[in-house]
This record gives sequence, C-alpha cells and structure tokens, in this order.
Amino acid sequence: SDEFTDITRTWFIYAYAYEIIHYLKSIIRKTGYDWICVFVQEEHVETQYGTVHCILTGTARENRPAILTFHDVGLNHKSCFETLFNHEDMQEIIRHLPVCHVEAPGQHEGAKTLPTEYAYPSMDQLSEALPAVLKHFRLRSVIGLGVGAGAYILAKFALNHPDMVDGLALININPNAEGLMDTVANKLTEWTHTLPDTIITHLFGKDEIQTNHDLIATYRHHITATMNQSNVSQFLHSYNHRSALEVERPVPGGNINVRTLKCSTLLLVGDSSPAVEAVVDCNSKLNPNKTTLLKMADCGGLPQVDQPAKVIEALKYFIQGMGYCNSFLLFPVSSASMTRLRSRTTSGSSISSFDGSRSRAHTNELQRGRAHSHTSEEKHGRLHTEVSMKNTSNSNADQSISKSTEVAC
Repeated sequence: SDEFTDITRTWFIYAYAYEIIHYLKSIIRKTGYDWICVFVQEEHVETQYGTVHCILTGTARENRPAILTFHDVGLNHKSCFETLFNHEDMQEIIRHLPVCHVEAPGQHEGAKTLPTEYAYPSMDQLSEALPAVLKHFRLRSVIGLGVGAGAYILAKFALNHPDMVDGLALININPNAEGLMDTVANKLTEWTHTLPDTIITHLFGKDEIQTNHDLIATYRHHITATMNQSNVSQFLHSYNHRSALEVERPVPGGNINVRTLKCSTLLLVGDSSPAVEAVVDCNSKLNPNKTTLLKMADCGGLPQVDQPAKVIEALKYFIQGMGYCNSFLLFPVSSASMTRLRSRTTSGSSISSFDGSRSRAHTNELQRGRAHSHTSEEKHGRLHTEVSMKNTSNSNADQSISKSTEVAC
C-alpha cells in the first residue's frame, strides 16, 4: 500500500542519515579535526564602551585558544585580514582554531554615523571592551592578531588581562604616545589633507605610495566607498591620542615585577613600512625571551596583504612554538628537514634569514629550558625567536649565526 511504501522510504532515509553521521564521527575521531567548524556567528556585542561588530568562525574548544583579530584605522576585518585568511595555507590553522574578528564601533561595512552624543572610546577603553567579547562567545583564551591601532589595543588588553591571552602577533605596533611634534604634524595634516590621504600615509610608506598604484587605489576606494568617514575620523582621533604602553624590558637581576607582556609575542613589520622604527622600539622594550621580531624584506605597510604566505609561515612556527603542536600538527615537517635541525644550547637571541627566491625558511629558535611541572604554561615548551627576514645567502647566515637551530622547509 501507499502507507507501507511511505514508511519504508522514511526508514531508509533515516538509516542512510545515520550511516552518514556515523561515518563523519569516525573521521573526526581518527583525524582529530573538528569538521563542524564551519559555523559563523555575526553579532553586535554590547560592551560598557559601546557596541562592537564581531564575526566568529568555528567552534570554541576548552583546550585550544581562539584567534582574535583587531584591524587598523581606516580598515575593517575584511580589508585588513581577508587576503590572509582566504589564503590556502591559512586553512591549516583555522580548521583547528576558531577565529573571532572584532571591529571597533562604527568601523564595519555599512555602519551608520555614530550619534553626536556618543563619546568615542579611547584605546584603553577599547581594550577593556574585549573581555565582554570573550565572555559573549565563551572564549577561554585567545591568540591576538592585530595591525596598527588593533595591535596596540590587543597589547593593552594582554597587559591588563594576561590570563586571557596565550600569545600575540602584532603587525606595525607603535607602543609610544604621540609627542608634541607628532601632534602638530597631525593638525597640519588635518588642515591640508583629506581623510583618505591621511589614512593612506598611515598605512603605507612613501615608496609604496609612489610605486604600487593599484594597491593604493584599491585601499583609497575602500576608505571612501565602504567606510563611514565620520566614524573613521573618530577612531583615528582616538588612536592619535593614545597613551604609551609603558612596558619595560626585564633586566637579569633587576626588578622581576616590571610591567611587560607575559605571553609569547611575535612582532611583524615590512621593511618599507612607516612603522619600522616604532616596531623596533617596541621590541627593545619587551622580554627578549618571549619576543620575536620579524622584519620582512621587500614588503610594504601591510605584510598580511603584501606577503600573506610568509606571514602565515611565521604564524605556524609561532603557534607550534607555543606548544599547541603537541595536540595537533599544523603542517608536515619532512624527515629531511628534521635532520637539519641543530640544537642551540647557548643563551641569548637568535636570528634567521629567509631566502624568498628558493622558498626556503631558515628559522633559528631559542628554546628556553623549563622545569617540568603541572602548570599549563610550563606544559607548553615554547620556542622564542628573533627573526630578520632579509634575503641573505646561506653562507653569510652560517657565518653570522653559530650553533643556531636551522630548519629548511
């Protein structure tokens, strides 16, 4: 009968669905991959300093941090990070770690002009809005990825909430407050330049502006066509009136309670970026045992846009160095590469060079000896590196770096 046929068809559908679910579960158990991490939440999160637009991709897991991004002035999560996160190499990371993009108030696409009575939050206040974001999405801890103003905000967040931050990857960070001359220069710029011109000179160096016309035109169009000019101006004003991070490099035998970043930190900057001096200065103020400086050769103001593959490679080493490779392998390391691994036992910073023409990375890692304990931090055998990505020959690198760790990929 028709009724019996319908019942039989329904039974077969359920049985088939059960087999599919059972098969997917077996794949997850065997590979350790969370295949359900395609879930995307886009929400406006209320904080004590206003509403921030957030996009969460993936599912939070207790034993792994999320990647928390924050953009620079004149950008949003798309224009700042889309090239990086859409790169095929980045998929090896984001299929293991959820990603939460945070956009400052009024900086998302299609944002309405903020009310005149709204007092735009300072950089400190924006950093204090982040705990509410973590609580909203139930994120236990994060690895921060910020650019420019976003890098400053994440650094301030890590200083005030070290228990919530496992690591930081900071691009173009400026740890200093603006001096009197900077303030005067900014006032003159406001009178003589349009807002898009001001943002462009903040993001890119002079050489890049004069030579890379297509890239500059793309970002100028983004700033004028997709961003709310009034809101961007307020965000820029807030960044220009930031306070200094007030971090201090720990000195052996000195005060052990100095204010500094407690987590592993990766500093990135392109060699033609307007932020080079500021990033180098920031590196000089941080703990050398926990800080990596990566200066990228032939790279402009936005390394994650200009050279995303190299940035991703650095992020992979950075995350593995934090110890998370113990729970999952981000990318395969060949036995040939492992045989070229030479341990370095002496103390101090280590330097490496990348030969971009042959796609070979020579990464020198300093592994800090730690006593085995049951604390979570000491379980992560973290590697810390100071890197200069300049195209030097292998012979020069070997002469200048003795007893270093060399990994060729």
